[in-house]
Amino acid sequence: MFDVRLIAYAPNGPRLGLLPRPLSFQAGHPLNDVPALTLRYSRHAIGAGLLAQACEVAMEWSEDGDTWVEPPDSRFLRIRRGTDVTDEAGVEMYEMPGYGWQLRKIVLYPGPAPLVDGKRTFLSATPGAILQTFLAEAQARGALPELDWTFDTEQDSNNQPWAKILTIYYQPGLDALTTLINLAEQSVIDFRFEGRTLHVYNADSALARDRTAAPRVDLLLGRDVLDAPDTGTLEDAANAVLVVGDDGFRKSYGSSAVLPWGRWENYIGQGGVSDDGTAFLLAEGSLLRAAQERVQHTREITPYSARWLPWRDYQPGDKIIAPASGGTLAPLRVRQITVTKDDKGVVGGNVVLNDRFLEQSIRLARRTAGIVGGSTASGGSGAQPAPPSPRGRTAAKPAGLIVDPITYVDASGFAQGQVTATWGPVLLDVNGEAIDIDSYELFMRDNVVGAPWFLVATTEPGTTTATYSPLLVGQEYAFKVRATSQGVKGVFSDEYAVLIEEDTTPPPVPTAPVVAARLGVIHVGWDGLGVGQEPMPADFHRVRVWMQDPLDPGAAEVGYLQAAGSIVVTGQPYGALREFWLTSVDHAGNESGPSASAVIAAVQLVEGDAADESITAGAIAANAVTADKIEAGAIEAGHIGANQITADKLAAVLALVTRIVAGDPLAARVELNEDGLAAYDEDGVQTVLVSSAGAVSIVGQLATGLTGNRLVINPTGASQPEIRFLPGTGTNPARMYVDGSMYPGEATVVTVSGVSGSGTAQARVVHAATDYRVHIVNPTTGLAGGGYLFAKPNELEVGYNDASANLNRFKFGAASTQFAGKWSFEGSEAGLLMRSVSLSGGQNYNVFWTFTMATVPRVVFTADNPVPDRLSFHMRNPTTTQFTLRSNESSATSPPFFTVQLNLWAWRM
Repeated sequence: MFDVRLIAYAPNGPRLGLLPRPLSFQAGHPLNDVPALTLRYSRHAIGAGLLAQACEVAMEWSEDGDTWVEPPDSRFLRIRRGTDVTDEAGVEMYEMPGYGWQLRKIVLYPGPAPLVDGKRTFLSATPGAILQTFLAEAQARGALPELDWTFDTEQDSNNQPWAKILTIYYQPGLDALTTLINLAEQSVIDFRFEGRTLHVYNADSALARDRTAAPRVDLLLGRDVLDAPDTGTLEDAANAVLVVGDDGFRKSYGSSAVLPWGRWENYIGQGGVSDDGTAFLLAEGSLLRAAQERVQHTREITPYSARWLPWRDYQPGDKIIAPASGGTLAPLRVRQITVTKDDKGVVGGNVVLNDRFLEQSIRLARRTAGIVGGSTASGGSGAQPAPPSPRGRTAAKPAGLIVDPITYVDASGFAQGQVTATWGPVLLDVNGEAIDIDSYELFMRDNVVGAPWFLVATTEPGTTTATYSPLLVGQEYAFKVRATSQGVKGVFSDEYAVLIEEDTTPPPVPTAPVVAARLGVIHVGWDGLGVGQEPMPADFHRVRVWMQDPLDPGAAEVGYLQAAGSIVVTGQPYGALREFWLTSVDHAGNESGPSASAVIAAVQLVEGDAADESITAGAIAANAVTADKIEAGAIEAGHIGANQITADKLAAVLALVTRIVAGDPLAARVELNEDGLAAYDEDGVQTVLVSSAGAVSIVGQLATGLTGNRLVINPTGASQPEIRFLPGTGTNPARMYVDGSMYPGEATVVTVSGVSGSGTAQARVVHAATDYRVHIVNPTTGLAGGGYLFAKPNELEVGYNDASANLNRFKFGAASTQFAGKWSFEGSEAGLLMRSVSLSGGQNYNVFWTFTMATVPRVVFTADNPVPDRLSFHMRNPTTTQFTLRSNESSATSPPFFTVQLNLWAWRM
């Protein structure tokens, strides 16, 4: 018989004895949090003396009453109690946190290295290195001497290499428990205590066991589960979100979620976001988490009739089979186990379970936290370590670069990659002297030796985090970063390579098909949703419809649906059972598990149809067999004589009540049906429809020719509908297509030229309602590669930009005109001249224009010299070729003449 008991231990010491007479207690064991025990005990009962002083209390369980086991997270601290002195029963109330609560009594000290903006740095550190720093330094100071841990800087408690590294900054005084829980909330680790020993694992590994496969753990109503209350809320629901980022970036996104009161909106304001991919990623996570009612499943368990017992068969973090909403069995994850024992000694409890939707919501929240900062947030923003440094010095290379890749699904349903890069701030130049940083530049390339590097992000001076998207899934990229100081480029960091993982998440399991039999055929319908009324995600492609004879199993696909609807299955014998189920497939080819199945049999058109060969020719009256009495397909070609069907035997108008098919009825074919003339490809996808209403729809490629100069509409292999203009060779086309992901709800027309002969340049034109762009880009990376023009309702920008950060541009707005870059002139043209000239020689300096001005110009100049308060200058005798700069120095009264750095501005007419 399953039972639980309590044992007292001395603080950090040996066992004291059994607590045999608890009035009641309740122990809660959550995943990745501190457990808690509440205990009612009479001070007159046996064992009460053990609780009179601070002690540790362990909960143990047994299946037979002989062997007792202390499960994980079951050691508690007796640190808080309460009583009523008027209570003659002497009931004491104890509230005990888990042993790990003591980690809040360990704080981070400054350490031996200099602080960065008042924070201690951990550059490219594993979770084990960070946590071990807290624990080992604290024990060296005499704190928690009996605390132990089973991980190190290289491996987790399961002897697996750490899956993630971090560049992170912690304020001295931060406690170890907050750090531990924060790392778990960011999906970096999972943790638990076993006695006084801390175990830390890679996230979703050892503490994410799958117990849904045979022999699976299935909690059943009436056997393992007594009550199954659900608590739901729509408080956080939303189907629209506004994302506001840097540089005026604002974009609104919506979802297909249908809420009872219509449109509910949410807001995300995040500095550092300025690209569409990252903004979409943040919006997607917010909308998916808010798409429907959030439901918490609490299941009251009993150990007395149960087949499966807590800790023996399942623990927090496991995925098991249990009753979901409506009592339907479904895979659910155990988030907390609570065990109770009342004054009669009856053991009970409950488990808190998360369904697939809530687990997805937790993952999205962790992913979003990583994008906007989270556990890898920079700690050095705004630091002012030294006065402004001299010009022309080179910044040292940044340390601690890490790049976190994420795969997401864009608005078109295709997988894309996004990266968040973080590094340590640069405080010194290459000679070890303090330096101020203007910005950081993040570069990227394909992770191939010799591949070119491209600038993908530039940050503000104090920002050491950058995001970039979209990237190709399945592709490896390398990254490096450097600092700039007063225009001088610093040393690059070490390279960091990442792989953008393929999308491997299947769509939800579809709801069960709805089947019906009528008119001699079977109709299989689907409502367009996943189990639990979950909407299909953006990358959903289709559901496959499967059928088998339940008495002779052997699954065969009989059709598919791309949205809610139904298909018709023909040719099945009357009265024979057929079983149907569905699976969902996304654009990446990931397939869900099977839905619940439905069984049905085709029925005869009319009850009591005549038996085979019971009706002979003599029994049929003349003109008795009319069109409405002939079953479709019943008259075969062999029954019709040659030339017997002539025009005079056909009605003036033939009404089609079935279909005429040329090809495979379920695959590649052309058919005439009640909708019109249609064509289908080998997957059964309709490609052509000439409808009875006169409309013509074509899905697939339409070309004006097979070779030579030609126009191709919707070419084979294109990811979205487009028009291609091919030259004679047909290998370097220009393209025009509509992109609906740039501005959801709005058709944006994109025109792309062919690629240059060197393969490095391509012209791209974007036409949107509030955004018109013309620019030269690198066709491989999509990065800027030359001249551009951006027009919006409130500004116009014209200029030049490339991957080497060469930027020259005008930005025209209602309030002002801005210019960035360098001025120069060429040939005999007029223009603004800006020069810096080094001069030496005495009291008079001759300055030459190096060309002849059309007229004598007006000149503005400054002169830099070592002793500004000693020298003064004025200009004399300007001409169209030169002028004289005269100083107040005199050879009779002054030491040797100084070298002068002259900065001048002049307008060439």
